[in-house]
Amino acid sequence: MENAAFLVSSLEKVFPDRPPTALETPLSLLKNDILSFQLAVFLKAVGMINRKELSVTVESPLSRWVTVRKVELVPSMLPSFEKGNPGMYPDLLKPLENGRCLMRTECWNALWITVETDEQCPAGDWPVAIRLEGEGISLSAEALVSVKDAVLPPQKLIHTEWFHGDCLADYYHLPVFSEAHWEVMEKQIQLAVKRGVNMILTPVFTPPLDTAVGGERTTIQLVDVSLQEGKYAFGFEKFRRWVETCQKAGIQYFEMAHLYTQWGAKHCPKILVETDGEKQKKFGWETDACSPEYREFLEAFLPALIEECKKLGIDKRIVFHISDEPSEADLDCYRKARQQVEDLLRGYPIIDALSDYRFYQSGLCNEPVVGLDHIAPFLEKRKPERFWVYYCCAQWKWVSNRFIALPSSQNRILGVQLYKYQVHGFLHWGFNFYNSQFSRRPINPFAVTDADMGFPSGDAFMVYPGEDGKPWSSIRLEVFYEGLCDLRALALLEELTSREEVLNTIQGGLAEELTVFQYPKDAAYLLKLRSRINDAIACKTNGKEA
Repeated sequence: MENAAFLVSSLEKVFPDRPPTALETPLSLLKNDILSFQLAVFLKAVGMINRKELSVTVESPLSRWVTVRKVELVPSMLPSFEKGNPGMYPDLLKPLENGRCLMRTECWNALWITVETDEQCPAGDWPVAIRLEGEGISLSAEALVSVKDAVLPPQKLIHTEWFHGDCLADYYHLPVFSEAHWEVMEKQIQLAVKRGVNMILTPVFTPPLDTAVGGERTTIQLVDVSLQEGKYAFGFEKFRRWVETCQKAGIQYFEMAHLYTQWGAKHCPKILVETDGEKQKKFGWETDACSPEYREFLEAFLPALIEECKKLGIDKRIVFHISDEPSEADLDCYRKARQQVEDLLRGYPIIDALSDYRFYQSGLCNEPVVGLDHIAPFLEKRKPERFWVYYCCAQWKWVSNRFIALPSSQNRILGVQLYKYQVHGFLHWGFNFYNSQFSRRPINPFAVTDADMGFPSGDAFMVYPGEDGKPWSSIRLEVFYEGLCDLRALALLEELTSREEVLNTIQGGLAEELTVFQYPKDAAYLLKLRSRINDAIACKTNGKEA
């Protein structure tokens, strides 16, 4: 095969051993919007040379809004809980080095092209040409990108991807809360916000998440605690810096670390307390969740934390957690834990990822975060006023998810589903979890993408820790954000028309009703739907008929 380069959609995964499908759908976006597509490249080998270095240039009136990255393969030992062979999968988006990148010969490579507009971007139909030059190679492909004269509104969905600052300290070998650690965290928070995260897990003490019973994660505790003569005192200097850093990046909401251990609320989180000048662990796996000692601590800590949030002006935008993913067997433990703090948190939202309807039915959680495959009873019986959804490795079949081995359309479809079910918030546990399952050891996410075969690859993190502390994005993060932009576009079209009309547009041409279990698996549906939505918005905005 001769050298070749052509465009493919962002929902196509380019594998080295199979020709991808060429892009056929028109490319369009609004202002304040994002559009991604790819350039698939095949290079013929010359002699024994198995790689070539190419320069990459963008020629377009939109060039200031265009970014090009190289799609890299990553390994997966556990692509799925179903049958799936270990292998290499396209996922990592690596920045070009001085406009250049390496490509393998005799296989397919891909560049990821992103057009990210702002309100100053000119409307119109614009060519975007991508040119590759190297020794004996000159390839190019051109896309026609239509920027509609309408502005995508801000995101209303509350969206959290749990942020694990301890994992960043471990990966980069940095002391927790050193200046270098703060810089690395800030860069990842900035990328999270850029890709639709507006709520952040805040480690007032080390979050008791995905930790083996009796085990510990690297301590990351924002609030200093001291105990003198039986009285607790708190230092909020690091907490204030955290809030300032997050707000500067664009974070709007803060969720406090869980007050009890995961999967049942049976024990206390790890909390270090300074006594007589010595810092030591006072609470942890050894402490019963409902012990008088912990209640005494909470009676001092929670009012002090809330008062600090009031001083910082964020008290109307904070939420609390009891325990993550309690099951039916944990109902009594969860009830006791909640009752222990109910009077201290009166008036503040308590949200938890749980899927058993009885927790909500019994009044134990008024704002549940429901597994995507368990939403039916919450919709059919008494729908919560503020309805959240989440998915993780447990939602591995049928429903939307973003494992590395899944088709990208199964990732992006969530935006349409969030709109249809009028979801208030979305939660996922792994923005940057670089540990093995149960945090038994730190891992290198470039080499281990499945938490030591604990979860299907891609469940534990969305972003890679790049060189010099700079985060590198993934196909999954970019495609997920495209889904969030779909949600915003649907909401805008509803403002211009009606909810009924938008639902009809979503359903148009489908033989069966779109649900969380039943939806088009091909990329064409989403690409054509977004194109129709953009056209309709442009027509309505400019006073024309669609």
